[in-house]
Amino acid sequence: MKNYFPKFLLSLLLIAGLSPLRSEAQVAATSVTPSGFGDRQFAMDTVFSAKRIREDDKMYQIGVWRRIDLREKYNRALYGSGDTKSNGIISQLYDAIVEENALEVFADEEFTQPLSIAEFQENFWLNATGDSIFVKQLYYLDFKEDFVFDKHHSDMVFDIKYLEMVMPSESNSNAGQKSIAFIRYKDFYNYFKDHPDARWINFKNQSKNLTYSQAFDTRLFRSVVRKFTNSEDALIADMVSAENPNPEMQAYLDALAFEYELLEYENSLWEW
Repeated sequence: MKNYFPKFLLSLLLIAGLSPLRSEAQVAATSVTPSGFGDRQFAMDTVFSAKRIREDDKMYQIGVWRRIDLREKYNRALYGSGDTKSNGIISQLYDAIVEENALEVFADEEFTQPLSIAEFQENFWLNATGDSIFVKQLYYLDFKEDFVFDKHHSDMVFDIKYLEMVMPSESNSNAGQKSIAFIRYKDFYNYFKDHPDARWINFKNQSKNLTYSQAFDTRLFRSVVRKFTNSEDALIADMVSAENPNPEMQAYLDALAFEYELLEYENSLWEW
């Protein structure tokens, strides 16, 4: 009877995972060696990304910069209807930033220079010569994403990081394109996922209009790759030889070739 109580107490401690026979320091949790204490905490991008991908599970990753030309037929669902395009994504972004003050905007892709509402409005409405422009003249929407292989789910993922509102050179008095503002994708996603009015518009079936979050999740847009991670940090257009007789066409073909490389990479993952 004398030895019963110490043995009983030891059994309770072991069941609770508090064995007095050993003491281990708690280490940072990963998907390979998860913590045995409390909730598992994994490092992941909770600032820019709307997806919950653990950094430890990224087996392959490459950055891709893309451009959506809203004038293209496939992208008219985002461009909006009518002459003013007041129900399009550019106008909806403007209202979210200026009218609702719901989205924080920045002047740089490092997100170190916040823009005031007045600065954003000036960038949005005025071109290089100080002339006013219309919403329909802002038909470029750029974004940066990571092409990631998530080994935890054995899946390739397009993980968008931020959007860039761009004034085309033609709208900017042919003085070159101008960045209007950068927006964190997670902020954009969370604000528009339940928005009652902002919609990807199905002109053939109004009952199937989607939220912007649904449209981006299902990739209901056409985009062209402008840049991918490279040692020179150069745009695809800048990597075309100056001696090429048609550099714009060659840059487009090179962008398509890169798209096929991504498809081939994903396809080859399952060949073995």
